[in-house]
Parts: sequence; structure tokens; C-alpha cells
Amino acid sequence: MEDVYVLADEVILRKIGERLKAARLKQNITQQRLAEDSGVSLSSVKKIENGEIRSMDSFVRILRTLGKLEVLQPLVEEEQLSPSEYFELAQRTDLKQRKRAASKRKGTPKENIIKEETLW
Repeated sequence: MEDVYVLADEVILRKIGERLKAARLKQNITQQRLAEDSGVSLSSVKKIENGEIRSMDSFVRILRTLGKLEVLQPLVEEEQLSPSEYFELAQRTDLKQRKRAASKRKGTPKENIIKEETLW
């Protein structure tokens, strides 16, 4: 398996386009039908299959239509915290909790209202 980090962006996009084309042909789907079923233009399908992926929206629609959307699963999953990471996060959150402001008036709020009313 090739290290994708050493490949140029254009090479990666071309390889993705080739894989999409192979998936389409394996399912015996024409470019025209893929375009219609996915709701993208025929020219977009052709460009994507040639490695010219410019629209993420079109790319995702084509993946969905070909039943290959699971390749994006790691990008949309929520990261799971280990119990120790969760505990550490909870501890940090407790430390940052805002304290309530103390009242400057003495006595209970009800007493303060009564005192203020009697002044008038």
C-alpha cells in the first residue's frame, strides 16, 4: 500500500476518480445514469472520474449513489473518549465552573424587598 502522504494531490484525486469509475463499471452503470441518479451533471461525473474533484457536494452524491459512502465514515464519526480521558475532561470542566456572584445586600431577598417598600 502506498503512503498517501508522499503522493501529490493530483495523483490522489486521479486514483479516487479511477476507483469511482471502476465501481460504476462494476455495477454496470453508465455515466449518464450515474449523473441522473446522483443529481449532478454529466460533465461533473466525467471530471470526477478524471480526477478533477472540485465539488465536495457532487463527490458525496456520487459516492452515495454508488453505495460507497462508507469511505467517509471515519470523517463523520464522533471521537470516542476513553474513561480516563472523560474523567480528565470532567475534572477540567469542574475547575472552570463559574461561581455565582454573592449578593451585596444583607438578609434574604424577601427582607430586602420589605425594607425597600417601607422606605417609600
